[in-house]
Amino acid sequence: MHKLITQENGLKIILSPIEGTKSCTVLCLVGAGSRFENKEINGISHFLEHMFFKGAKKYRNAAEVASAIDSVGGDFNAFTGKEYAGYFVKLASHQKEVAFDVIGDMMINATFLPEEIEKERGVILEEYNMYQDTPMYQVGWDFERLLFGDQPMGWDQIGTKEIIKNLTREQFQDYKNSLYTPDNTVISISGDFDEAEVMDLVKKYFAFEDEKRARHFEEYKKIEADKKIISQHKKTEQGHVIIGVEGMSYLDDEIWTEKILSVILGGNMSSRMFMNVREAKGLCYYIRTTTDDYTDTGAISTSAGVDLSRVDMAITAILEEYRKIMESPVDADELNKAKEFMKGKIILRLEDSEEYAHLMGKQALLYPEIDSVDEILKKIDAVTAESVQKLSQKLFAEENLRLAMIGPFKNDKHFAGLLHY
Repeated sequence: MHKLITQENGLKIILSPIEGTKSCTVLCLVGAGSRFENKEINGISHFLEHMFFKGAKKYRNAAEVASAIDSVGGDFNAFTGKEYAGYFVKLASHQKEVAFDVIGDMMINATFLPEEIEKERGVILEEYNMYQDTPMYQVGWDFERLLFGDQPMGWDQIGTKEIIKNLTREQFQDYKNSLYTPDNTVISISGDFDEAEVMDLVKKYFAFEDEKRARHFEEYKKIEADKKIISQHKKTEQGHVIIGVEGMSYLDDEIWTEKILSVILGGNMSSRMFMNVREAKGLCYYIRTTTDDYTDTGAISTSAGVDLSRVDMAITAILEEYRKIMESPVDADELNKAKEFMKGKIILRLEDSEEYAHLMGKQALLYPEIDSVDEILKKIDAVTAESVQKLSQKLFAEENLRLAMIGPFKNDKHFAGLLHY
């Protein structure tokens, strides 16, 4: 069972003990993702994530940070999403103080030295180039831009080369000061630990000086656009396509119905997309249906790497699976298989203290209530064939369909014309 503690300054600590493990994960989550940006600083959240590892008061550079964690055999990393950024250390539980020491130092005392900014600027520009050269990743960002429009929800987290090249130390400091505040931070601790001990470590290493209230991102505004396709023309050996629609927010009552829908369509190697589009027709190598859910919107989409000579057939085949699931209820066996698959994956993931810390910390940071694992499993069990069919009909209505493509394509109108049942 988890336990949530909120300090007077607004800092939240969520404790999730796991029996039978000797590891512990300390994860710091902050409401500082790309949705908090404007066009002048698009990409700063991700750049800042990198900079936290480049030196603070005790651990003065990246080598000292890495050495401290490597010396106890720990793992560490960070990530930036649209609504939050995260920093974690996972290690043997008897070494847990190292995790608090390292993360606390970077969160409270980061220096953002100009010479380190310049070094990391080059690293991020190469990361940007990597994504540009990896169409199966880039097409996902293109799809979000098409679906969500010209607002923070639709912008790439990495930003643009122009902005990456020109962000200043003052901008980093201003952004950190406005968002990395105690009321906008969650410390999620999972695994093997003693509650009194870790609360003392939080007090020792996360002594925020500034208690001002963090600002919040603007509410997502649904766009009304006639554009149904976005196509990036590149010489590739495979066509990369995503067909999908705007979906449910994480707070929507139908979120678990949507997740089950995505499993049935393309969530595993026995799903409809995999068996009917890849196995039966041989139209693609990879194909999967996934959901992305945020606090006020989301997406459900199918992505595939397809044979260039048969892109039309692949698009039609994916839409055919959408049509079939709208027209005919899922049978009991297929529904039960999808539920058990999803529950099994959740249970397996949560044997890992890092995954458990993320699940509970994200809820504590973003959502008004925290669901336990048992409550989540009950919500999955409550999904019915009728609810799956009704939601598919609402989501996959023809006017909602959007298509993103990367490949040596020349006729966007032709492909846009395929978006019908």
